[in-house]
Amino acid sequence: MGGELKSFTISGPTTAAFTTQTVRTLPTTRMPDIAKKVLGATLTVTQDESWSAPAADGSRTNTIKLTVAKAPVDVAAVQKLVVSGDSTVVELSGEVKSSVPFLGAKIASAAEPVIGRALNLQATLAQEWLTTHS
Repeated sequence: MGGELKSFTISGPTTAAFTTQTVRTLPTTRMPDIAKKVLGATLTVTQDESWSAPAADGSRTNTIKLTVAKAPVDVAAVQKLVVSGDSTVVELSGEVKSSVPFLGAKIASAAEPVIGRALNLQATLAQEWLTTHS
């Protein structure tokens, strides 16, 4: 996927409810030419996450909001870490929206696979980390 981490901050103790913010740049090389012309060589993506405190069984919910600088795209997703026997299951669902009149649905449809892959990669890495640290 490429890209560069620009900043990462955590607010609050991770043993309770907490928030994170990740700012990263991603290359536009896999995007349609029209998008590259508008956005340039890279996108700056800000990902804000709001994690719930652990439930009695250890499960958590994470509300994710992604914004892309210079792009009329907003992403809202919910990630759940659910206890399943001796392991943890990562569930992810979300929605991509664009505010451009007449073209919003087309823009959101083009952005959705890229954003979906990024969030699924993050969920996969979280699952791998949980597997090796439980």
